[in-house]
Amino acid sequence: MVFDNTGLEKVIIEQELLKDVMNKHGFIAGGHWDYERITYDFKYEISEGVYYLRIPGYALKGDIGANNATIQLMDPYLGKHYYPTGVEYGDDEVYPDNLVAHCNLLIERITSDINALNTLGTH
Repeated sequence: MVFDNTGLEKVIIEQELLKDVMNKHGFIAGGHWDYERITYDFKYEISEGVYYLRIPGYALKGDIGANNATIQLMDPYLGKHYYPTGVEYGDDEVYPDNLVAHCNLLIERITSDINALNTLGTH
């Protein structure tokens, strides 16, 4: 499930500032990065299963591994984890309404925090 038109997809932000905002809201980058891309995850473990809200981005300049990148964020998306195959994002997945509502709330809070702190603006 992709969350379109949240405003995050227009954000350009320094990596360290993004890291601070994402950590504040419980997102982790973990091993989901390389030198050009990064994905922040928020893990949900609820009775219906394990889900991940993911917020991806890519380096416009600099190096993610060196923590000196300027990052362009992309549309957040939600997936359900299936053991042992991994996370599925297909249109046929069913997401509980309360989960989707919480994802929207987190996205709104992150967007608000970024807009309050970010000096690079949007594209």
